[in-house]
Amino acid sequence: MKILVTGAKGFIGKNLIAELRNRNYDDIFEYDIDTKEELLDEYCKEADFVFNLAGINRPEKIEEFKVGNCDFVATLINTLRKHENYCPILLSSSVQAELDNPYGASKRAGEELLLSYGKEVGADVFVYRLPNVFGKWCRPNYNSGVATFCNNIALGLPITINDPEVIMKLVYIDDVVSDFIGRLESGLKKGYCSVPTVYTKPLGDIVKLIYSFKASRENLSIPKMSDGFTRKLYSTYLSYLPTDEFAYSLKMNEDKRGSFTEFIRTEDRGQVSVNISKPGITKGNHWHHTKNEKFLVVSGQGAIRFRGINGGKIVEYFVDGEHLQVVDIPPGYTHNIENLGESDMVTLMWVNEPFDKEKPDTFYLEV
Repeated sequence: MKILVTGAKGFIGKNLIAELRNRNYDDIFEYDIDTKEELLDEYCKEADFVFNLAGINRPEKIEEFKVGNCDFVATLINTLRKHENYCPILLSSSVQAELDNPYGASKRAGEELLLSYGKEVGADVFVYRLPNVFGKWCRPNYNSGVATFCNNIALGLPITINDPEVIMKLVYIDDVVSDFIGRLESGLKKGYCSVPTVYTKPLGDIVKLIYSFKASRENLSIPKMSDGFTRKLYSTYLSYLPTDEFAYSLKMNEDKRGSFTEFIRTEDRGQVSVNISKPGITKGNHWHHTKNEKFLVVSGQGAIRFRGINGGKIVEYFVDGEHLQVVDIPPGYTHNIENLGESDMVTLMWVNEPFDKEKPDTFYLEV
């Protein structure tokens, strides 16, 4: 299948083309404002499906709205008609088309042209009136508040919020692309279409969430990934990190026995830490009422020992980095871990709740 994508270098275009290629669509005609005009004629002759993502939303002159959002649609469909190519066309429009402003009027006029063309020649047409779209590769300080906030907060730059209570309707770029490709592959629901997953959020809440992402490098917190919007916004925020700030340091609590370093803390999924033990060192010798842990030795070799706090025999597990084995630490058992090797032993430790010094639920008792 030969696919024409106009506006190929734009935010949606780049994401769409990347996913089309992931799905083995290799014959893609990419057309943008700097593409030679004569190529549009060639592409329209050959295309089996057209994604018209081209448009203008921040022109220097108001007249450019009509040129980019309406006149180009006319050029596109007239070129297709010239070659008697009545392939399906998907148009990326905007919810602004419902409003009485120059941008909205130009988008609405482009929609009407395409819908009329579809009825005239019998072509399948799909029109998406998209709300705010967020995700990677969106240009900040242009037409997306989310992109601007993510970019500026990641860079430590100021942001301006006129009304934190204003409600924003948003769709995520991957959801948009998935639905677009669904039209390509199924052709279902012609005419006006919509992305099924739409998020409605107060602007102030979005900004607070983004600031919490920035703070997470200090407090080691990870947001609740079970919430779809939070998960997608966090991915978006990370895409705006400067390339020289991908890495950040952790605080290592070191002594003669080795070190203990917290890696991740979550509200509802516990805490992950890295424990390094020197040769011959034993750590632990404590038990918990409710707190439980998982130990995974990834380098070195050692033994994890248990004993019920009310007595009983010692249970022993030998572990090493060559045979990865997770050992559960149930409550009610005092336990320790000893490095039996000649090099440092590295253990990943997960605990079901972040450490709380006010309620540590940790009691010393030799195994």
